[in-house]
Amino acid sequence: MIMKKKWRSLSDSAHYQRNKFLNLSATPVMAEGVSFSKLLFDYIRRPSSITPSHALPSVQTDLRALPGDAPVIVWFGHSSYLLHYRDTNILVDPVFSGHASPLPGMIKAFAGTGTYGVTDMPPLDYLLLSHNHYDHLDKKTIAALQPHTGACYVPLGVGRDIGSPAATDLRITEMDWWETVQLPPDMQLTATPARHFSGRGLRRATSLWASYVLQMPGYTIFIGGDSGYDTHFRDIGEKYGPFDLAILECGQYNASWPYIHMFPEQTLQAAEDLQAKALLPVHWGKFALANHPWNEPIRRLTSAASGSGITVTTPLIGEPVVLGHSYPQQQWWEF
Repeated sequence: MIMKKKWRSLSDSAHYQRNKFLNLSATPVMAEGVSFSKLLFDYIRRPSSITPSHALPSVQTDLRALPGDAPVIVWFGHSSYLLHYRDTNILVDPVFSGHASPLPGMIKAFAGTGTYGVTDMPPLDYLLLSHNHYDHLDKKTIAALQPHTGACYVPLGVGRDIGSPAATDLRITEMDWWETVQLPPDMQLTATPARHFSGRGLRRATSLWASYVLQMPGYTIFIGGDSGYDTHFRDIGEKYGPFDLAILECGQYNASWPYIHMFPEQTLQAAEDLQAKALLPVHWGKFALANHPWNEPIRRLTSAASGSGITVTTPLIGEPVVLGHSYPQQQWWEF
């Protein structure tokens, strides 16, 4: 039986001041001079190209029979993916409810992206969440995964968004930036900074947002979460790099919010700062949260990365990436 515990005090964090969490650099959510009326006008005039004209293709993979001699990553669209190595399964930011909003009728997943769900997941050793936004923390999905999940690691304060210790059987550990935990049998997880914000409803910055460094025998992976570009990527690269793989956001950017999400060229720069050998771009290919064409992020990134020396892998939903062995690069988004 798991003993219940109280949540950690938010005020213990050096990043928590005046009842909210802060980024390392000043980070306004919107660019200077951007008004709510402009955002509303731009939203009303969103082009049809923000969603695909066809259902997205996918690959059906038996997630319970993945090879274990090297780390395997299977992407499910947007920022949800499974990490498998040896006998350990880690699921990151799963959103399988078909929408990324408090109401099912809003921000619906693209056609073809719902081919994987809770019942397809193998038994999970660890669930990892980067922050509490609806496109990363889906309470319905987490509740369904709970009986088959060993433990959950989240940024400081995010445990409260999942449920109180008395209301859930999920063993949740909250982490501040630069804190490290051991993941049995032989892995190490460190919460690292990101440049973003949090919020469910009207309240913002009441829980932390994070990236992670996952160290395992012979490999190091960067799990980026959501982040605007800043110097923290170089700091993390100098401390923990080089990385065998960086999993970084690439999508949902806009000139009206340039500090909280990266443009594709900045995603490449972040991978270079991290000293990454390979880059898996995520945060695209499932939800339209910005006004750019749905496949513009991956077009811009792959164009920028040509000749960079970094391997950019672009798997279909469900197509395994195997470190050191297989880095799918099919341009499947070109209909």
